[in-house]
Amino acid sequence: MDLLDAHLIPAVDGVAFGLLLFVVAAGLSLAFGTAGVLNLSHGTLYAIGAYTGAELSDGTWGGLALGLVAGTAAACVAGAGLSAATAPLARRGHLAQALLTFGLALIGGDLLIQLFGADELPVRVPEALDSSVMLLGHRYPAYRLCFIVMAVLLAAFGTWVLTRTRMGAAVRAAADDPQMLAATGHNPRAVHTGVLAAAGALAGAAGVLGAPIIGPGPGTSENVLMLSLVVVVLGGLRSLWATFFAAVAVGEVQTLGVSLVPDLAPYLLFAAMAAVLVLRSRFAEPAAAHGPEGPAPDPVARLRGHLAGRLRRRPRGTPGTAEAAEASGTAEASGTAEAPGTAGTSGADRATEAAGADRAGARRGYGNRVPKWIGRLPGGTAWRQAAPLLVLLVVLISLPALLDAYSISLAGSALALGLLAVSVTILTGYAGLPTLGQTAPFAVGAYATANLADAGWTVGPVQIVLSALAAAVFSAVVGPAVIRARGTTVLMITLAIGELTGAVVNQLKSVTGGADGLVGFPATRALWGGEGMLEESELYNYALVVAVVAVSVTLLVLRSPAGKLLTGTRGAEARMRASGHPVGRYLLVAHICAGALAGVGGSLMVTVQQYLSPADVGFEIAAFALLAVVIGGTTSVLGALLGAGLIVATRDWVAGSWPGHGPLLLGVLFVATVYVLPRGLAGLRGGNDGGNGRSSEAPVPEDRPPSVPAPNPAGKVSP
Repeated sequence: MDLLDAHLIPAVDGVAFGLLLFVVAAGLSLAFGTAGVLNLSHGTLYAIGAYTGAELSDGTWGGLALGLVAGTAAACVAGAGLSAATAPLARRGHLAQALLTFGLALIGGDLLIQLFGADELPVRVPEALDSSVMLLGHRYPAYRLCFIVMAVLLAAFGTWVLTRTRMGAAVRAAADDPQMLAATGHNPRAVHTGVLAAAGALAGAAGVLGAPIIGPGPGTSENVLMLSLVVVVLGGLRSLWATFFAAVAVGEVQTLGVSLVPDLAPYLLFAAMAAVLVLRSRFAEPAAAHGPEGPAPDPVARLRGHLAGRLRRRPRGTPGTAEAAEASGTAEASGTAEAPGTAGTSGADRATEAAGADRAGARRGYGNRVPKWIGRLPGGTAWRQAAPLLVLLVVLISLPALLDAYSISLAGSALALGLLAVSVTILTGYAGLPTLGQTAPFAVGAYATANLADAGWTVGPVQIVLSALAAAVFSAVVGPAVIRARGTTVLMITLAIGELTGAVVNQLKSVTGGADGLVGFPATRALWGGEGMLEESELYNYALVVAVVAVSVTLLVLRSPAGKLLTGTRGAEARMRASGHPVGRYLLVAHICAGALAGVGGSLMVTVQQYLSPADVGFEIAAFALLAVVIGGTTSVLGALLGAGLIVATRDWVAGSWPGHGPLLLGVLFVATVYVLPRGLAGLRGGNDGGNGRSSEAPVPEDRPPSVPAPNPAGKVSP
């Protein structure tokens, strides 16, 4: 009883905080589960209501009512606008939605700061609620008890609307069968807009009513969004009451857990989120696609023999033979139905057709950009594909002679972020595992290098190898939790892993320095016997050499038979499994290799910056890396590097001329990329799709998660 009495107030606070999260998460669940929109700007909708309510609060009932109406209406209008913004992305899956809504969140957050200021606003409630009441012998704020009652009533009302009214039936039909809904005379598009407007209204109302509990200020929207995502994952998308109890549990962990187990509390939420997602991915997927993997003796040798057989059957000297054989293998593994009359078409015939399409696409994509004599050189196709990388290398080598010291330092940081983006390309573009948590191995590599330098291990190659090894081991440990999931579930699992890593970074102060970060460690030496690098040009040249070696190795692997197997796994996983390939092993190896590359990027970042903070390895950096991949094209290594450079230039160089508006500029970049470059920079020259004119984000088949990029018909690797 003494223990219960001591923790009574935190327990009740946990209920109040959990119910606040419930109101927010109910809107997020409605948007995702019914409208199909993965809304990463939902926290901004909460902030709109919170700032509006705080601005209109004057300590009277009229001020509270006016703030509630205005904040709810403003967020409702924003939700309806979100419906219009996401409408063009209906066939492009949740990855494009996530990037667009994250960009809108950055823009909205900057605008709110410009309107209301960067300081936390005070909130005044009516005098009757700004008092305390006795609760089991303890004084407790009356407003929080009132909020608990309102949230319970809202849960009951929402459940009644969804299950007992014609409006709720239309909403459920819009999620389950929009064609049937349209046949009954309802407009699915109008229902979709209404659902997102209602989700925004819930977030806005939660912001107004929750402002006295969580005051509006910088960082509030991100915190509320992350906790709401945890609630939605734990509660699922089927029942408001399940969301209700999950929200209460999260609230208790956030308040009561801190007082009972303060050392474990930061990890409990995202660990529970990851565990639930992993269990669901294991039990929800059909056994046909994810059954036990049979033995596959030396699949690389088998693929090599298959390619050699195709080469022997082609006339000698015919161009595009290797590409045709590879296209044949991909076509045989694809899950698309053949047209009538083609059932008896041989693999060689399909290879011939693919080769013709590849040559035609190559002419369309490169014929007016590369001189014809290059194509007539021995290995002309290789020259054509390597030309963009060679041009980029020449430009990077010449930068120290063209830029000032600060810009050179930014270029070095862009190379580090570029390696992180390339690792995301491997997972998202080639393995079909879209990730928001690749900053976790990036952080492992970064902190490994900083601690090695502090311990006297300052030789660059040693730091690179050990950091890559540490990141690879980390990726091997968490890999089994990732590789069995697909689509949006992968995004959520990797997000949970990234947030757990961030919690460790903030708690393990003896290794990471906590929120203060690490600084003052010895400078890195390029080679044994050399001096520590301090000049920006020296650090940049070192970063450039490391990046060139890492990217070259990556391209060699992706162009090898192992890379082709990975591409086949992404494009036709069921057929690969049916033919005896150990798909799980392929994905795990890809996850480990991508983690090692991210660790190299983290090591490089520490060397260039000479300091390290939690913000360098947080969720925002993960979103930037994913944006860089989308900018460049999901299967273009060169595009990922260019995308990383564009992000760093926008964040640190362009924003320098407009201080305080970096998030706004980055948000505009997010939005413009999603709309203007649906296939990335590589799609502008036809290289992202093997030159065949097909978009890398074609309509998604029903048997493939919507956020996984469409398979590359020719199976080619873009530079």
